[in-house]
Amino acid sequence: MFKKFAATALVLALAVPAFAQAPKTETPHLDKRETHMEKRIEQGKASGALNEKEAARMEKRMDKLESAEEKAKADGVVTKQERTRLNKKADRLSRDIKREKHDQQTAPKQ
Repeated sequence: MFKKFAATALVLALAVPAFAQAPKTETPHLDKRETHMEKRIEQGKASGALNEKEAARMEKRMDKLESAEEKAKADGVVTKQERTRLNKKADRLSRDIKREKHDQQTAPKQ
């Protein structure tokens, strides 16, 4: 019984510092949002809701968001301020994708 307890305690003692010191560069929520926004842009292009110019502009902004995310991750930690800034950028982009998809401009029908 004591050996089992000692083994468990040893594993936990080694694992906890590893978790505590793991780099905090993961941005799963933002990654999921980026994937969803990319799908929305592709769907808008396919349906004609986004014309070529609108789609290119939204894709360029997606690239800028991804670059900003990579820059935030570069030092090994994404701070709370960096996360806030990235999420605000994503909020604006998401809003603008919706606005462009629902405006009067459409791609020419083929």
